[in-house]
Amino acid sequence: MTGRHPLWRSCVAELLGTGMLTLAVVGSGIAASQLSKDHGIQLAINASATGLTLYVIIVVVAPVSGAHLNPVVSLVDVALGSRPWKHLAGYLPAQLIGGALGVILANTIFGKAPVSLGTADRLTVAHLAAEVVATAGLVLVIFTLARGPQHRTVPVAVAAYITAAYFFTSSTSFANPAVTLGRILTDTFTGITPASALAFLPAQLIGAAVGAACAVMLFPSRRVVNDGSRAGFDRHERGVQLPRHTGSPIA
Repeated sequence: MTGRHPLWRSCVAELLGTGMLTLAVVGSGIAASQLSKDHGIQLAINASATGLTLYVIIVVVAPVSGAHLNPVVSLVDVALGSRPWKHLAGYLPAQLIGGALGVILANTIFGKAPVSLGTADRLTVAHLAAEVVATAGLVLVIFTLARGPQHRTVPVAVAAYITAAYFFTSSTSFANPAVTLGRILTDTFTGITPASALAFLPAQLIGAAVGAACAVMLFPSRRVVNDGSRAGFDRHERGVQLPRHTGSPIA
């Protein structure tokens, strides 16, 4: 069980949510390249569409799965003791499959070949460093807020961070192994070569470890919020039965 929901239902939520995310990333990238030849405008369209969609996805699926939508988020969540390790056996495949299906759907609805290998080479030291920074920042935002009194602000904070990170990182902030691997399957504005994608994965894992360490340093334990509930825990405080928390609403 995951909160009030069986694990299979949470995995379905992760699959659908991650698929919607990659659909937004790739679909808005294709649309942007058709709407403008200016790279700045293309990136702005791609970033804003992704950020807005991410906020909606988190709000929709968080009550079911916690809205991880990202293997490194699931890994950190389990490592910090919020979920048992067995959840990774369901969450990780769901996220990876959902990410691939979302890209295939985006290609299809824009009249592209359902699958075409990305040819955008992003394999540079600068891009790898950017992925460490982007992923560390994402994990830091998620887990400092989820472990503290501002946990209800996670959806808007994550969406805002990802939108901004498109612009302040040279890699445009992939920060998500499921999204990274999915984007191998499109030779469009948001595509990436297989070699670049595989190199991004260890950078993202390093970034996740750095972000998690910083989050734990800032919030060694989950804090009690003003209404008496303990963020991230199932508790009865002040004699009031609180709804079971299904995990941090995180992307």
